[in-house]
Amino acid sequence: MVVFSVKAEEGGALGPFCSETILKYNTVITNIGDAYNAATGVFTAPIAGVYYFTFFYHAGGHQGAALVLHKNNEAVVKTSDHKSSSDTADNGGNAVFLKLEQGDKVSVRMPAGTHVWASGGHTTFSGFLVNAC
Repeated sequence: MVVFSVKAEEGGALGPFCSETILKYNTVITNIGDAYNAATGVFTAPIAGVYYFTFFYHAGGHQGAALVLHKNNEAVVKTSDHKSSSDTADNGGNAVFLKLEQGDKVSVRMPAGTHVWASGGHTTFSGFLVNAC
């Protein structure tokens, strides 16, 4: 069984950064199979198969917010919202099924100049093996 759920708990706003940054979800809720590495923010497929991933964020509207899920170094899906002077909070998320080979890496990255809220369990990343191939 391969299942993980993690959350970003940095105590407030995380970002913006000057360059694209892998989001390191530092609080592990579940990590059955030890495929998620909290030190790097990277999930590494322990076996080939079809996996399901979800990621969500909360952020203030005063800055742009965006997260992009990558398979190895390829952007797959994203969620984002633009900066607004009238919008005080933003929420977003996305999900995807991916066919992975053993050793493939999945991460969530923040584009340069964006931020998320890393407190209270609002920003999360989860995944699980649906079917081994």
